[in-house]
Amino acid sequence: MVTRFKNIISLILFFIVLSGPYTRALAFTDSLVVKKALQVINAVKLKSAPDKRTEIADVQILSSEPLTLGIETTKPAIAEEIKAALDASAIPAAITVNTLPAKDLGDKIYAVADISVCNNRLAPANGAEMVSQAILGTPLCVLKKQKGYYLVSTPDKYISWIDSSVITLMDKAAFIAWQRAPKVIYTAQYGHALVHPSVNSLPVSDLVAGNILQVMQENKGFYKIRFPDGRVGYISKKEAVPFHKWLQNPVPDAIKLLATARALLGVPYLWGGTSIKGVDCSGFIKTSFFLNGIIIPRDASQQALVGKGIDIYEGDSINIAKCLKNLQPGDLLFFSFAARQDKQAKITHTAIYMGDGQFIQAAGMVKINSLKPADTNYDGYRRQRLVKAQRLLGFIGKPGITKVSDDPFYIEKPEAR
Repeated sequence: MVTRFKNIISLILFFIVLSGPYTRALAFTDSLVVKKALQVINAVKLKSAPDKRTEIADVQILSSEPLTLGIETTKPAIAEEIKAALDASAIPAAITVNTLPAKDLGDKIYAVADISVCNNRLAPANGAEMVSQAILGTPLCVLKKQKGYYLVSTPDKYISWIDSSVITLMDKAAFIAWQRAPKVIYTAQYGHALVHPSVNSLPVSDLVAGNILQVMQENKGFYKIRFPDGRVGYISKKEAVPFHKWLQNPVPDAIKLLATARALLGVPYLWGGTSIKGVDCSGFIKTSFFLNGIIIPRDASQQALVGKGIDIYEGDSINIAKCLKNLQPGDLLFFSFAARQDKQAKITHTAIYMGDGQFIQAAGMVKINSLKPADTNYDGYRRQRLVKAQRLLGFIGKPGITKVSDDPFYIEKPEAR
């Protein structure tokens, strides 16, 4: 019975499909060589591609005798690193590498989002978890296609699946033409592109803040605009600004960032949401920065790694007096799920600090709460789970915090070709 139990456990361990920094073992074997190979491979992945949200490094053990690996990756160098690490451990292996973007995409490895808000999913299926969104005009790197979905990477380097019907594929020439074309960015919170230059016209599409469209001409207080998929419509000039002028806006300060954040008050919480139609906690932060021309990482745990850390600890505990002293408006606050306040706690929530203990967050909806127990809007739940604070303002241009005007997907950069 004990032997049978051990065999079952071994089968489970080797048949399980592991994600992230782990490797898929597709064939059962009790080979010590294979077990050692898995340890070596996972160590390389943890070092060179630790975040599956931004880098793909899928490794399959295709055969154990001889050891044969199949690697699919967005980072070709990782295959060489795995090979070198296996050689150093005296583990011979045959390796085949599939580098993304996939070859069967041909030259159409670029795309632009076609609709006001595209839902990006964890897997290529309508019922899969929504993990992010790409709003109209978002440029995308296409990695591969599966079951009517494309695996794409957004400008914040977040990898997810998007329905093929809501993006327009482009080759490099078409993509550069889109980059060079005159465009406008929609600045009203919500509205419509219209069939005719009249407020009484039928809609072509709804629009949300941050949508980017090509301009064909100006017409009696309207822009005649073109969608990436070729649709044509009109939007009021009062609801958009020329994209090139928007890019020239000064780097946001706390006043500007918080004004944008306050404009989202009452927007409902939506897991995976990054638009006026709904935001999750980190999507709210990402959107507040993007509408001010700044690209930051997608998720809270990623946002917590950029900028400069702010000291809010006294020994091993959060000190509110120190928070009130050291924090500045515009700083980001990070919280854990469990009621444990330590520097190693897993980050699951984020908010923007407003000053005097106040912070704005997406929790149920976008709302303002306080760290101070005496305030009527005190949020004791978050206060008990505060674990970290970061300052991004003042560090724009540093790793992970990029101006849209400096991003090679939005703006043609000849040196990046």
